[in-house]
Amino acid sequence: MDRLRQRADFLAVANGQRANSAGFVLQGRRRDDDGPIRIGFTVTKKNGTATERNRIRRRLRELVKRLDVISMRPHSDYVLVGRRTALYRDFATMLDDLRSALDRLERQPKDHVMKPSKASPSEVDTGSPQETASKDSRASRKPN
Repeated sequence: MDRLRQRADFLAVANGQRANSAGFVLQGRRRDDDGPIRIGFTVTKKNGTATERNRIRRRLRELVKRLDVISMRPHSDYVLVGRRTALYRDFATMLDDLRSALDRLERQPKDHVMKPSKASPSEVDTGSPQETASKDSRASRKPN
């Protein structure tokens, strides 16, 4: 197993499949190449101080070390996004959560793609910039 280190790889995985858990969010994406399984870890600043974030990240890395590689899909990238509850959650429970999340990712359709939400017709701006400017100026006028 290799590590994800480049931002572009993390962003690509973020557009893939997701499985939520109490201590983390598992994101997964199948690659087209024949490379090894790659794993990335991230913990946002809202989860605490640097010391706490590092401890969450270390716990997530240890989960992956203790996990059997067979449960992961070959030629795939995974990202574990840590949550604050990972600091205090029982380690055995988190390991079970990770296995369960991997199973849920496996059951999702392979071509699962997040679709953007459709805007309502009133939210769609089809006018030219000049039409939009004239609408804005009319809307800002006060009646006499």
